[in-house]
Amino acid sequence: MKNSKFQTWMITLVGWTIAILVFFPIFWMFLTSFKTEEMAISTPPLWFFEPTLQGYREIMARVDYMGHMGNSIFISFGATLLSILISVPAAYSMALHSTKRTQDLLLWMMSTKMMPSVSVLLPIYIIFQQFNWLDNSLAMIVIYTLMNLPITVWLIYSYFKDLPTEVLEAGRLDGMTLWQEIRYLILPMSLPGLASTALLSIILCWNEAFWSLNLTTTKAAPLTQLIATFSSPEGLFWAKLSAASVLSVAPIMVLGWFSQKQLVRGLTFGAVK
Repeated sequence: MKNSKFQTWMITLVGWTIAILVFFPIFWMFLTSFKTEEMAISTPPLWFFEPTLQGYREIMARVDYMGHMGNSIFISFGATLLSILISVPAAYSMALHSTKRTQDLLLWMMSTKMMPSVSVLLPIYIIFQQFNWLDNSLAMIVIYTLMNLPITVWLIYSYFKDLPTEVLEAGRLDGMTLWQEIRYLILPMSLPGLASTALLSIILCWNEAFWSLNLTTTKAAPLTQLIATFSSPEGLFWAKLSAASVLSVAPIMVLGWFSQKQLVRGLTFGAVK
């Protein structure tokens, strides 16, 4: 009994320690966003100070925050929708009509995520330049879709693989067409998994910085580009940089907070039968 209580306390302690270590940078960023530039770089760091909205005011006056926000929403949701539309038939084919090469194909798709993005920046930049796609929101949807496609296909494949084959066979015996089978059986049964995949894709697109910094400037620049504007050759403006970061991560953190149950439910979909 004593060992059991000790293990419970240790697990709780380790859990809280990890949670604090993960949350502390976010807390410090939030705290710094309410400081002046002088307070932000003070040594030792200030824990108690008179908060100010100076950083937020300067951001709103200097940049088009709502424009960057609109670009992030359009690109993230557009890329997610496109990746789901492509992933569903691909995952259906590999999960329910698999061959001996299916696992090899999935592993190859996931292996592309191991490749550094910078290694393909030059050819993609040249292609975008030739087609006049630089600083274009629709082009960013395409590149974000390609970036997340291996993950969305793999996740949806795992959800489809866990569907009860008896139900699908019964539908086929009743004369269901392929479209009817997908629409009335597969999609409703795998809805939690599809929802969690979509949420994960939105989060990945929202946080993506490499491609937005290299392929956008103003018209299609998302919030990740906004944060980079507060870095200059003169140095980093920590207070304004923190304020811009808070404004950038706040929407996706709120979305994650309200959808965390759905996300966990979807990611564990099929784990216990």
